[in-house]
Amino acid sequence: MSKISVSVAIITHNEESNIHDALKSVDEFEDVIVVDAFSEDKTVEICKTFNCRFFQHKWQGFARQKQTAMDYAEKQWVLILDADERVTPDLQKEIELKIADNSFNGYYIPRKNFFLGKWIKHSGWWPDHTLRLFRKDMSHMETREVHEKVNVKGPVGYLQAPFEHYTYRTISDYIKKMENYSDLAAKEMRGKGMVASVLSMLFSPVVVFIKMYVVRQGFRDGGHGIVLAILYSIYTFLKYLKVLENRGLFNGRV
Repeated sequence: MSKISVSVAIITHNEESNIHDALKSVDEFEDVIVVDAFSEDKTVEICKTFNCRFFQHKWQGFARQKQTAMDYAEKQWVLILDADERVTPDLQKEIELKIADNSFNGYYIPRKNFFLGKWIKHSGWWPDHTLRLFRKDMSHMETREVHEKVNVKGPVGYLQAPFEHYTYRTISDYIKKMENYSDLAAKEMRGKGMVASVLSMLFSPVVVFIKMYVVRQGFRDGGHGIVLAILYSIYTFLKYLKVLENRGLFNGRV
């Protein structure tokens, strides 16, 4: 049986708990690329048990690291996959059908996001379309500090079959990532010249909570929904706080 003519691009850093299942889920693709940022756990060892092309590069940030992985792609079509995501058999079949169709240069793929082991169907987390399948010659990664995305020239479409995304398996996992992402978000805000104030620091988290828990019906996700809304509010508070800290809020310069 012939494999799917798509290059799968994955970046890693200390992903021993995720990378095996990610690579196993794309075993039917012809070209699988892993760009590793010199992992210190068993990521490298696990990758070498799969039929993938493995490279190591110093960490350049999410967007540049993914662009590096894209640059290694040998196929016309590229699929970006995070280490904590899985390609389902249904998604494989749909990808194989769509790359034979010349109507679009890229496709948004929905994601089933799992938080603390539960699929979150509300809170703004479903269907969570993300542009991940695209023609290499018509696309590039937009340079951003966080929430990186692919820009595609020409028409884009939508797939129906989703990724499975196993994010934040524990509260500690979320808190560790929150520290890094709030740093990056604050840096991006400063780079764009966005103004932060004490009022925005106080009220933006409240807005986020109401948006996730009420407007986007996070209450329908039960206890997971309220925990998620609270954690996102804390993340929002931290990124504004870090912008204000950089302005000298706590040393008398504001």
